[in-house]
Amino acid sequence: MKPKMSSMKLKIWQAGEAVLRRKSRLLMPEEILGGEIQDLIAAMRDTMRDAPGVGLAAPQVGLDIQLAVIEDRPEYIQKVPPAQIEDRQRRPVPFHVLVNPTLTLETQETVEFFEGCLSVAGFTAIVPRASRVRVEYLDERAQPRSIVAEGWYARILQHEIDHLNGKLYIDRMDTRSFGTVENYTRYWKDYSVPEFRKLVP
Repeated sequence: MKPKMSSMKLKIWQAGEAVLRRKSRLLMPEEILGGEIQDLIAAMRDTMRDAPGVGLAAPQVGLDIQLAVIEDRPEYIQKVPPAQIEDRQRRPVPFHVLVNPTLTLETQETVEFFEGCLSVAGFTAIVPRASRVRVEYLDERAQPRSIVAEGWYARILQHEIDHLNGKLYIDRMDTRSFGTVENYTRYWKDYSVPEFRKLVP
């Protein structure tokens, strides 16, 4: 299962690859602690930061295993207007590893925001997500952990766990909102989702 590494950077696979549409297999504790998975975690971390992104799942680098890395760095958030930070309930999230995660919705309330994906490069769309979730998982030391998250962190978790189940955000998106990141930045980045819907009903 050795990934092809170049300076610890991995190729990010794009929509259309079969691995992105398969449910990934569980990892055994001894696999998690083994050298291959530990090297993979480091490579995925470096690849995510290089992209840059706030999450990366193993299927996105061609491996159908239940492993994802997440990090929302303070410097990413500093680039977002304060009103959007508050609206999205976005706070820094330290680097961590999810193995074999199970997700439970803590509320039926959903929130809508534009969302992108490193495996659907260059595009974005409005995606409804639960506003609060619980995730049970193993960490990189194969120790059981639990997270209750809300706001943008809850969205990141749902997005990455979708990858482990063969789903992309395009399966959940409002299709009329789908467009290039370039045009989103040009026309829509300063509009809220309700304002966008008034202009593009």
